[in-house]
This record gives sequence, structure tokens and C-alpha cells, in this order.
Amino acid sequence: MKSYYSLFKMRLIKGLQYRIAALAGIATQFFWGFMFIMIYQAFYNSTSNPQPISLNQLIQMIWLQQSFLAFIMLWLRDKELANLITSGNIAYELCRPTNIYNLWYAKLIAQRLSAAILKSSPILIVAFLLPEPYNFSLPPSFSTFVLFFITLILGLVLIVGISMLIYISIFYTMSPVGSTMLIGLIGEFFAGMLLPVPLMPNMLKKVAYILPFRYASDLPFRIYAGNIGIKEAIISIVVQLLWIVIIVGLGKVWMNKALKRVVVQGG
Repeated sequence: MKSYYSLFKMRLIKGLQYRIAALAGIATQFFWGFMFIMIYQAFYNSTSNPQPISLNQLIQMIWLQQSFLAFIMLWLRDKELANLITSGNIAYELCRPTNIYNLWYAKLIAQRLSAAILKSSPILIVAFLLPEPYNFSLPPSFSTFVLFFITLILGLVLIVGISMLIYISIFYTMSPVGSTMLIGLIGEFFAGMLLPVPLMPNMLKKVAYILPFRYASDLPFRIYAGNIGIKEAIISIVVQLLWIVIIVGLGKVWMNKALKRVVVQGG
């Protein structure tokens, strides 16, 4: 466990050094945030029908989505891990006295956490100072914030577990492109990143609630915005934990099977 923590700490410190890249990312995410807000503002102004989520709640979700994008995006790819598999350098990883799944899991957690630390605070602070209705605001209550924080961290653990499945698939496909695009597209849609889950047709909404993707983004952000009550949030935390156990367990079993078929050639 000490070796995994040390690797996590080193990767986190390394990620925090890319401040220029973080500034560029912040500017990009502000652009997308304003674009989404204006699109939904136009939609809400053009209809008189009641919606399952208010515009103000949706704006809170958009700013949180842009702030913690590194936590929730499935298309984030670690080229180093992919190259280890495709180049055959996985042999060096197999020589380490550590569990490869746990080692890579710690790397990916640190990578996402460092990116979020650099970007989330500036985006939220500036968004908080914006005029209404574009501004970011505090949650309805302290208990809401606590539930949001718990589900956000569990969502990070879950999304990294799903990302690990993508990397394990490279042992079979020898390319990270196909699996990343497929899972990324499906995952981001049903996570509510392209269309908020409350605004989806009932059939798609039922599918979104069955799949694990919304528990990493839609759930914590709707809790913060006040669109999901405390009782539903607590039940959803249990579901999050179940998905984490299933996906991490599946990943470890699949990783063991993938490593048994690895063939490394060379002198």
C-alpha cells in the first residue's frame, strides 16, 4: 500500500506542474460553459411547458461539469499506459513487486485529481462572481454539500474503474482508439454530459439510470443543484458503491486473464 501511495503522490505533484496547460483548459471550459448556458437559456425561454429541472439548477450543473471535467470525462487517455501495452514495455511493469491493476489505478486517480485541483477553483470562483442568471451559487444546505462531495469522490473512483477497462481492452485490440471512442461516446451521453438526464426522453432516462455512467457526473451535480433530494442521494450512494465493487472486481479478473496471454519478444 505504501508503494501505491508514493506513486500516487509523485503523479499528483507532477500533474500540478502543468499550470500553462491548466490555464488553456480553463479558458476552453469557460467557452463551453457559456455556450451550453445560452443554448439552454434559449430553450427554456422558447417553451412554457414545465421542465423536470429548472434553468438555475441546470446552470449549477454546467459549471460543476466544466470545473470537474477531469473527474468525469471518459475520453481522457494516458498515452504512457497505452504505449506500455502496445510497445511491449509492459514487461518492465511485470517485473515490479506490485499489482499492476492497483499501480495503474493509483496513476489514473492522481492524474485526474491534479487536473481537477488546478482547474476547478478558478472556474468556480469566477462563475460565482458572474451576474445572474449565469452565476454559480452555493448549495441549498450543508447536508447537500456533504452528499455532493461524497458522491463526487465515489464517482471519481467509479470512472477510473471504467477507464481501467478501456486500458485492459488494449491487450486484445492493440489500439486505444476504438474502445476509448466507443465507451467515451456512450458513457458521456448516458452520463448527461451531452444532454442532461432529466431532459432525456423517458426511455433513454431509464437506460441512463441502469448504466453506471450517470453516477459519476449527473448524480453529484444534481445533488448539489438541489434537483435530487437527500433520500434519493443516500440510496444512490449505495448504488455507486455496488457499481464500484462490480467494475473494479471485473477489471481485476479481466486484467489477470489479459496478463496470462501477454507474449513479450526480444533478447
